Amino acid sequence: MILYFVRHGESVANVLREFSNTGTKHPLTEKGVAQAQALAEQLAGLPVAQIYTSPVLRARQTAQILAERLGLPVEVTEALREIDVGIYEGTTDPAGWQQHRQVYEDWSIRHLWDSKMTGGESFNETLARFLPFIQDLTRAGPKDERTILLVSHGGLYGAMLPYLFKNVDFDFAAQHPFANTAYAVAETLPDGLYCRLWCGVSPDG
Repeated sequence: MILYFVRHGESVANVLREFSNTGTKHPLTEKGVAQAQALAEQLAGLPVAQIYTSPVLRARQTAQILAERLGLPVEVTEALREIDVGIYEGTTDPAGWQQHRQVYEDWSIRHLWDSKMTGGESFNETLARFLPFIQDLTRAGPKDERTILLVSHGGLYGAMLPYLFKNVDFDFAAQHPFANTAYAVAETLPDGLYCRLWCGVSPDG
């Protein structure tokens, strides 16, 4: 199985620097729509079998643009929702962004997996919804030859994929953050998932 972990296009929340991780308030910008359309053209030749998306509006809109070009259905799953930021949802508070950075450092550097933003999700809580979905999807292992697109968020991918992939660590993920509509490509092998391309860069050099 080949998995494409796609980040959504630019949204109004990105422009405003507003936390918008659980609701449907902020759509794609015109630029974000164009980014998703360009990505759809880029991926048009792939033998994609299914598209899954986060329920958050910007991800659903991106997935729908991809689905219309590829002629595929879209399935919404909470497993791909962005990480809950608790009391900072709907705000642009600099204190929230400072805490956001602190929590990511707690996870990626200090391995404090229960650290969380006030009222938000910890690494362990996020993993508890994300990992079972991926495990179920890839249960058949290498004999499953499907290509699947997953549309989600930079925060979720930056936290979860270094844990999921056998050949990517947190340092690499931090050095190569997901731009809008960037993606990582992973392949299932007998001992797990290996990243073949991360935002245009091979993690194996």
